[in-house]
Amino acid sequence: MMTTAPRVLSVQGQAPDPAVLAEAARIVRHGGLVAFPTETVYGLAADATNPDALARLNRVKGRAPEKPYSIHLHDPAQITAYVDVVPEAARRLMQRFWPGPLTLVLLARDGRTVGFRLPDHPVARAFLAACAVPVVAPSANHAGAPPPTDATEVLASLDGEIDGILDAGPTTLGRESSVVEIIGSDVLVRREGALSEAAILAAASAR
Repeated sequence: MMTTAPRVLSVQGQAPDPAVLAEAARIVRHGGLVAFPTETVYGLAADATNPDALARLNRVKGRAPEKPYSIHLHDPAQITAYVDVVPEAARRLMQRFWPGPLTLVLLARDGRTVGFRLPDHPVARAFLAACAVPVVAPSANHAGAPPPTDATEVLASLDGEIDGILDAGPTTLGRESSVVEIIGSDVLVRREGALSEAAILAAASAR
């Protein structure tokens, strides 16, 4: 699916119109790319099961194909579709910071590490649920550019390259999620974002 100008779909942040969300979700299920708000920055959604959509996402982002994307969840229970065992430290972080600006990188049942994010935004959660397919969603910008915090910034960066934008106004945090890898008992902060490393490590070790 290609486009010359993305369709901008306006939604209310606290009470998004299900029909608008369904239209944006339909675009994703048909292989398109849709920017949407989270509490941190705007993400760019693609169907994680569609190789053509992922290849296009890589082209738009200017990102190497071997660099993995995180799965965005609308319900924490979805993680059981990918992970057999959730380490105790990860459970503590999920209880403390999910939904919220934390991406957890865990060992999946296929032996690879996979990132998971549960955004704290009503539009994001409802949109992800409406997609009804696994969704990856890096920030909606070219690699190396500042992540966008509203629909205007997305349009300025990616006009002509994506298919839709769910516009719910500016994000609240304006900084990307923190990324934490947990394998067994090892906890490694890969990126300090909206959550500080100190807060993450304290929560991971709390009893």
